[in-house]
Amino acid sequence: MHPAYSVILFTTASGAGYGLLFWLSLAHVIGVLPLAGWQFLVAICSALALITLGLLSSTFHLGRPERAWRAFSQWRSSWLSREGVAAVATYLPAGLLTLLSLFGVSGWLSLPLALLSALGAVATVWCTGMIYTSLKTIRQWHHPLVPWIYLALAASSGALLLCLLIAFAGGTARGAATLALLALIGAGGLKWLYWRRIDAETGRFSADMAIGIPGVQRQLDPPHTRPNYVMREMGYQVARKHARDLRRMVLTWGFAVPGLLLAFVAVTGGLAPVLAPIAVMSAGAGLVVERWLFFAEAEHVAMLYYGAERA
Repeated sequence: MHPAYSVILFTTASGAGYGLLFWLSLAHVIGVLPLAGWQFLVAICSALALITLGLLSSTFHLGRPERAWRAFSQWRSSWLSREGVAAVATYLPAGLLTLLSLFGVSGWLSLPLALLSALGAVATVWCTGMIYTSLKTIRQWHHPLVPWIYLALAASSGALLLCLLIAFAGGTARGAATLALLALIGAGGLKWLYWRRIDAETGRFSADMAIGIPGVQRQLDPPHTRPNYVMREMGYQVARKHARDLRRMVLTWGFAVPGLLLAFVAVTGGLAPVLAPIAVMSAGAGLVVERWLFFAEAEHVAMLYYGAERA
C-alpha cells in the first residue's frame, strides 16, 4: 500500500496524545499524579493538542473532507465511524477535566471525568487498530495483533511524553521512566512478534483465484498498458532488503535507544531533563518509520490481478 503521510501523522500524533491522556487520567484516578496545578493543565492540553493535530491531519487524506461528518452515521457497522464517535466523545470528559484544572477546581467530579477520559482514549485507539484489522483484503493488516500493537505504541509514546513533562517540571521522573521503559519493552516485543508471524504466513489467495483460471503459470500481458490508480495506491512495494533495514531502524531508534536512556533515568534518577527529550525524539523517529513500514509492507489482494503471485 502507498503510505499516506497524513495518516502516518494522524496515527502517530493522536496515538501519543491518547496515550498521554490515558496515563494522566489514570494517575489522577488512583491519586499518584506527580503533576499538579498549571503543570497538569499544560500536560493535558499537550495531550489534547496532539489528538487534535492527528485528527485534523486525517482529513487531508479524504477526497471530500467537507463530507467527513457523514462517517459518524455508520457506527453500527464501521470501525472508522466508531473511531470518530469515540474520539468526539472523549473530548467531552477530557475538556471538562481541563476546565476544572484551568480554574483550579478539584473535587469528586474530576475523578469520573478522568476515568471516562482514560476509557475514551483506550476505546479510540482500539477502534483505530480495528479499522485495519477488519480489512480481509490485506493480509498484513488482517491480524489479531494489530489493535494491540496500536494500544501498546500509544501507551509507550504517551508514557515517554509523561516522563518528559515530569522532568521539565522538576519532579522525580524515576517512576515515569520505569513505566515508559516497561511500556516500550511490551510494545517492542509485540511488534517483533508481529513481524515474525506475518513473515511466516503464506498468502491465502493466489493469482489463479483472482483471474478465475486454475493452473495459470504466468500472465502473458498486463491488464492495463499503463499504471492506474489501483496500481499506484495498492501496488506500492518496498524491497525485502530495505524492509529488513527499516525494521532494524525501528527496533534500534524506536525501542532500544530510548529504552537504554529510560533505564538510566529509572535507576539513577539523574539527567532526566537531558535524556528524556533525546528518548522522545528517538522514539518518535522510530515510530514514524514503523508506521510508514506498516503501510509499505501491506499487500492488497487486488494486486493478484496485476501479476502478484500470492497475497
